[in-house]
Amino acid sequence: MGELINILKSQEYLRKSQLQLKAIKEADLIIIDDLMYMAMDQREANLFFHLINDLYERSSIILTSNKGPEEWGELMGDKGITTAILDRLLHKVEVIHLNGESYRIKNRKTIFDAKSVQT
Repeated sequence: MGELINILKSQEYLRKSQLQLKAIKEADLIIIDDLMYMAMDQREANLFFHLINDLYERSSIILTSNKGPEEWGELMGDKGITTAILDRLLHKVEVIHLNGESYRIKNRKTIFDAKSVQT
């Protein structure tokens, strides 16, 4: 998500970002990881809304987030934009809630539980 926001913010002046955004908009499937990991300012939320609006009913979108939609308004700083984004995302959606221990943390525990390679 952080990289996507950087692409959206720099699309006006970087050719590379314009090309990346064009590829995103033409893709059949978009996967956005760690949505709402960090708060967005209003400009970022607005840019994200326009992307979601462009993708709406054209591409399949998979999102991962550790925050529920009820928390998005606060993190986007604009409840109106958040509502518009959620309206498009939730129109034809399958929500899968995954609860449990983080795979990353679980993997780290096995690393630290292993005996040291030093003798």
